[in-house]
Amino acid sequence: MIIYNVTVKIDNSVHDEWLEWMKEVHIPDVMATGLFIDSKICKVVVDDDDGGTYSIQYTANSMDDYNKYQKEFAAKLQEEHTTKYKDKFVAFRTIMVVSKEFKL
Repeated sequence: MIIYNVTVKIDNSVHDEWLEWMKEVHIPDVMATGLFIDSKICKVVVDDDDGGTYSIQYTANSMDDYNKYQKEFAAKLQEEHTTKYKDKFVAFRTIMVVSKEFKL
């Protein structure tokens, strides 16, 4: 499995609107591509008064699914985010390969 992680620091001036938009529009749009099997949004616990930091994680079954997402959908979805919240966020993306899961 592959975890596609997007870490976003969002300015306080748009925080609440952004968080609602992510939950109601953006993340559902990413999931609607059919290339991820689950997703979650996590608040990163940091001592920062300038804005909120979040980790949005999407799980794909394979690197092929992730690559298809990047090729066919990512640019449009990222552009929507950038246009809507221009100069109000910073983001970076990481790809992680799950080597083993541990569950109780």
